[in-house]
Amino acid sequence: MRSILQNVDLDFVNSVLDKYDRDSTRIIAIMQDVQEHYRYLPREVLEYIAKEVHMSEAKLYGVATFYGNFSLDTKGKYVLKVCRGTACHVRKSSNVLAALYEATGTSVQKPTSDDGLFSIEIVSCLGACGLSPVVMVNDTVHAAMNPDKARELIAQLREEA
Repeated sequence: MRSILQNVDLDFVNSVLDKYDRDSTRIIAIMQDVQEHYRYLPREVLEYIAKEVHMSEAKLYGVATFYGNFSLDTKGKYVLKVCRGTACHVRKSSNVLAALYEATGTSVQKPTSDDGLFSIEIVSCLGACGLSPVVMVNDTVHAAMNPDKARELIAQLREEA
């Protein structure tokens, strides 16, 4: 059963709900599995989940917006987290960020590229200060970044896509 709303796969959502016995006390795990699949939490899916676990939509949205690891906005295939912690800042991560914005066609106001490949997020710290400045692409850390390396990284990711 596939919903026509934004390509929501209700079979997948139901399998996640069944995995956690449609238990509202396990809502974080449910949302984590859904976000891993879609790369964000689609509004239609959250509304469906709220109904299925007998939780108000407001309470579910409260959980989704309280935790910073959840996103209600679509994400690109590659999520680039740019560290702006002290060590990265001192080593000019702002120049790396500017190169990434330019190479992907994104900005602070438009964090996801038109082609859906890239989303850029600015984070406080990635815990890799000795490797600074760092950029994390999905789960892979790229160390000692500079603007040229950033542009090369984007070109490489485009080729792999």
